[in-house]
Amino acid sequence: DAVIVLGGPAMLIGLGGGAASSVASGESHEELDFASVQRDNPEMERRCQEVIDRCVARGEDNPIATAHDVGAGGLSNAIPELLHDSGLGGIIDLAKVPSDDPSLSPMQLWCNESQERYVLGVPADRVAEFAAICERERCPFAAVGFATAEERLVVGYGATRETAREAGREWPIDLPMDVLFGKAPKMHRDTRRPTAAPWPALRWEGLELRDAALRVMAHPSVASKNFLVTIGDRSVGGLTARDQMIGPWQLPLGGCLTPRSGSAGSAGEARGTGERPPLALTDAAAAARMAVGEAITNLCAAPVDSLNRVKLSANWMAAAGHDGEDARLFDAVKAVGLELCPELDLSIPVGKDSLSMQAQWHADGKAHKSVSPVSLIVSAFAPVVDVRAQVTPLLSREDESELWLIGLGAGKQRLGGSVLAQCHPDAADGQGSLPAFSGPLGVPDLDNPQRLRDFFELIRDAREAGLVRAYHDRSDGGAFAALCEMAFCSRVGLDITLDGWGDDPFRTLFNEELGAIVQVSLEDRAEFADLVARHGLIDCAQRIARPTTAPAIRVRDDGQTLVEWRWDELFDAWWSTSHAIQKLRDNPEGADEERTVARDFNAPGLKPKLTFDPADDVAAPFINTGVRPKVAILREQ
Repeated sequence: DAVIVLGGPAMLIGLGGGAASSVASGESHEELDFASVQRDNPEMERRCQEVIDRCVARGEDNPIATAHDVGAGGLSNAIPELLHDSGLGGIIDLAKVPSDDPSLSPMQLWCNESQERYVLGVPADRVAEFAAICERERCPFAAVGFATAEERLVVGYGATRETAREAGREWPIDLPMDVLFGKAPKMHRDTRRPTAAPWPALRWEGLELRDAALRVMAHPSVASKNFLVTIGDRSVGGLTARDQMIGPWQLPLGGCLTPRSGSAGSAGEARGTGERPPLALTDAAAAARMAVGEAITNLCAAPVDSLNRVKLSANWMAAAGHDGEDARLFDAVKAVGLELCPELDLSIPVGKDSLSMQAQWHADGKAHKSVSPVSLIVSAFAPVVDVRAQVTPLLSREDESELWLIGLGAGKQRLGGSVLAQCHPDAADGQGSLPAFSGPLGVPDLDNPQRLRDFFELIRDAREAGLVRAYHDRSDGGAFAALCEMAFCSRVGLDITLDGWGDDPFRTLFNEELGAIVQVSLEDRAEFADLVARHGLIDCAQRIARPTTAPAIRVRDDGQTLVEWRWDELFDAWWSTSHAIQKLRDNPEGADEERTVARDFNAPGLKPKLTFDPADDVAAPFINTGVRPKVAILREQ
């Protein structure tokens, strides 16, 4: 069989690769940093994918026998693994490797990490057939060598079956495959767990609820991401059924993305995300469990029929080698990989890691260092039968309703790592940059994994029964932020009631335990309450608010109004971060005009005005004429 490199040419890209990404910024040589730069070529990626699709579409007649993507290590990793997986060796002619840089040394040609490449095994008698497909798709390829029964790898310029066996001939690489794939030595890490320290506590004296809420809403973790979401086209593929923008006023509050799987039908998939890095400063295992939980509560907005259909992708980040961080990473991986996900029957088939999350530099004669906490970013994926059945934070105005909180903390209101605790440094005693509050705070955690499964099934059953009018998961900023965002995208006010919910308004409104807020019609209240009880979550559910038509958001307790904000007052705080960044990046006048429109409580919003009847069958009359329209297939950029 021929060994084929499909895709773009070799260049001096990513040669530092794994070496550079595994050390702190500033530790390596400047040349290594430059050699590690990556660049992408989406047009080449598209051409490669078209070739692969055309081959796969042939079914049993697929000319590709085996395939391997080119990533870390470049061809030096991909080709040997392709051969080793089949129990074979190979002879590779470096002169046939496509290259855009004639100055590359054999090592650079063999090891560079140019993107958008694949290595394939194709039977020798089908190479011409494969070449015709590549030519049609305008995709470069080269047959760089062939497989051998002898498990030996020979790589060099002019290496062929005949020259590889010439006596006295030396090649850059000539070694048995088991030297490459023998038992590699295990990496050993020597680390100790740092003394567990609770999050510094929050001092209530002098803390005003009005000011605290405005600070929380303006915090970058909570504030509008409009500046980021609108930087590119979110639906260029034409299959996006639901993106981040929600409702007639198009605010970026979508919990999860749902693209359709094809141009026909309503089937598709849902994607949600979860991350809680601040919690890892105190408890890395809790931060990892909360990331998984948040990804699932994100995904619950979509019509996923079973938690068993959900697959996870885990992106791990840590400052490996820094005091205590290896131990924190170990605890986080163990908590998710060996405990939580097996208990929930969730698998993590894919992932990534970046273990150099620290930087060091010198300035003014002093050495400086910045270290990131252990971070896990979880992406959850699941197929859905009907992407149109997703619920959003947009509140329904059709009839009287109330907002329920389903909190997985089961009454716990831990504030450690919360946005509230982060954005009040004025309560510190002046020692250090972290808030130095008067007593310790525990961090939120997923204490009962079964409760997460019960929550998923409750929301699924309530959605299928038509009981959930709107849905928004609780995350950064707590229930107060989630409630305000629902009010923003729906142009409604809110009466928030603390009765029976919590004694302390700060803990009650701003704790970031897992959970979600759902809108339930008053006429469906009894049926929804029965469903909550049936799933064993009666201790986790409270009625907490009602939508109003007044442009105000009030917090009430025992019949008394504790504090009231104008709708636009809270909206301005929430929009302020996006507006500030947009003014720096874009035309300042345009940013001001957009804010003026966005903050108008009485703005009409988008209302589609169709110039045709969507029920009309426009295709059948045309087809009946017998005319066959001409079709052009554009294969270029």
